[in-house]
Amino acid sequence: MDKFTTGLDKCFLKDDLEIDYLLLPATGKHPNSKIDWLIVNSVNPSNIRCKYHQPHISTKSGLVCTCKLQNALVCTSHAAGKIYFYITTGVMELDTNSPMILRNGEITTYKKYFDQYHGIQLQFEHQRLLKAKHKFQVKNHCHGLRERKEREASHSFVELPPELCSIVMSPITDGVIYSFSFIPSIMHRLESLLSAFNLKKMYSDHCTENEIQTTKVLEAITTKGCKEAFHYESLETLGDSFLKYAASQLLFKTYQNHHEGLLSVKREKIISNTALCKLGCNSGLAGFIRNAPFDPNVWIIPGDYSRTFKYTELITKGKKNYVYGKRKLKRKIIADVVEALIGAFLSTGGEKAALMFMDWVGIKVSFDKIAYDRHFDIQPEKLVNVEFLESKLKYSFHDRSLLVEALTHGSYMLPEVPRCYQRLEFLGDSVLDYLITWYLYNKYPGMSPGQLTDMRSASVNNDCYAWSTIKHGLHKHVLHASQELHMHIAVTLDNFEKLSSSSTFGYECETSLPKVLGDILEALAGAILVDSGYNKEVVWQSIKPLLEPLVTPETLKLHPIREFYEVCQKKSYKIIQDVVSSKGGVTNYRMEVEADGVIHEYEYIGAVLKDTAKKIVCKELLNSLKK
Repeated sequence: MDKFTTGLDKCFLKDDLEIDYLLLPATGKHPNSKIDWLIVNSVNPSNIRCKYHQPHISTKSGLVCTCKLQNALVCTSHAAGKIYFYITTGVMELDTNSPMILRNGEITTYKKYFDQYHGIQLQFEHQRLLKAKHKFQVKNHCHGLRERKEREASHSFVELPPELCSIVMSPITDGVIYSFSFIPSIMHRLESLLSAFNLKKMYSDHCTENEIQTTKVLEAITTKGCKEAFHYESLETLGDSFLKYAASQLLFKTYQNHHEGLLSVKREKIISNTALCKLGCNSGLAGFIRNAPFDPNVWIIPGDYSRTFKYTELITKGKKNYVYGKRKLKRKIIADVVEALIGAFLSTGGEKAALMFMDWVGIKVSFDKIAYDRHFDIQPEKLVNVEFLESKLKYSFHDRSLLVEALTHGSYMLPEVPRCYQRLEFLGDSVLDYLITWYLYNKYPGMSPGQLTDMRSASVNNDCYAWSTIKHGLHKHVLHASQELHMHIAVTLDNFEKLSSSSTFGYECETSLPKVLGDILEALAGAILVDSGYNKEVVWQSIKPLLEPLVTPETLKLHPIREFYEVCQKKSYKIIQDVVSSKGGVTNYRMEVEADGVIHEYEYIGAVLKDTAKKIVCKELLNSLKK
């Protein structure tokens, strides 16, 4: 009891390190269960009184009563100096002179076996042997991936000379020892939750308004490298889209005379991995990131001061978090965790909660209303078909000059139309990304993080937007004076009519879709956002019908280029040749891949961009590989 009290006192060590809990065995599952002192005392078998007064046996732990070896955890070191643990179930009617059958069928005695194979001369040859079996392997039960079924360790029994055994715990049953195998994983998860709680507490000391579940914080600080059932990718995807939108609308309203290029540069300084990593480190978030799978073999018991190791303090403000040794984190991981935490606050507390967390980290963004200064003396009805466009968009503009601006290409600059669509496209790009990501995140809450990323990629891309623009006839209303753009749109329309009008991804198109057409849809979204007083719901109700049918988990298609490389990697296909050249506007793309000893090749020559040529080649090779 004195040793237990001393150990308990060590759980409260001034300000150096605080243990947040004490884990003890209980006598039952009910709330009023008591500490199981029999199991606690089993770690010190010498304190246990013998009830049955059975004969004593010589062990490495000394002379002990036979009853202490009926159910005990023992260890030996006779095999190549390695320590092995066994669970004993009793004493056998065999001694060291009893016959022993080796694996090769040879018959010897236990005494001769240990002398011949281990160089050990047993001293107590008439002492009965112990019946024991190998202790099971402690595994990582936090593992979220479905593992291949491993062959369970043999449950066949072995015979051990007592004099080679040191008693570790007694009495202890096989079932109790098995339950102990879960403790490292349980404590690891508990430690992780406490770490997430400390991060949550560190933030709540600054802001008491926002309440967030500890499990959500844990998800946000858990990387894919932990190989658990959850990680931050979904929250990072959501947080990334919101951060991009929040920064874009602030810059759009603040710098009303800056063109899209300058706005993009300023936004990059806010949302880049370098900027987010710096903020994450300065606010102390890096020390909370979980970036490695749990390994029970190198696990250090929290509060075990018998070991000679040092804790490295990573957090120096308020609550402290410690990790064993040192580790390296990539800049992108820290930046991703910042975005994931933004996503965590956004998904549980809304935009206000996300903005308050961003402010705490150091991202000063607000949704304050700033008057948009516009003095365009134009007559929109003379430039565009306002009635058709408002009908198609299901929105009536208060300031129709925004509609004109959203449809004006840079080549079409008149004195009465001083701006092209690029500023509105800058804003609309970010709001569409956020709205689509938010929709997918909430529409399909059970999908995997990777699936959300794939669905976002399939929905938020210029090809998808350009396809929708053509499908709804919006391309006819673009104001431009570019012959090249006119020809490009004509070629695209010819290809469009050959394909199913139900396609929304644009992956099937074998021409380079004009980027302008995708930009126009984004600019229209930006125009509606500004005109509606930054009402995102109005934007979504207007643009969503143009994008439908939206991607679902069932209709999701991977981009041909990505699918091709994933197939090659998964099946170990070798890409022999990947050559591209371009001359006079004509692209030549050739690829060869070796699959199961067979060479598959395809070459494309056409007046398209390199990315489009590669998409066509990869799609053809995929069809060939699947045959």
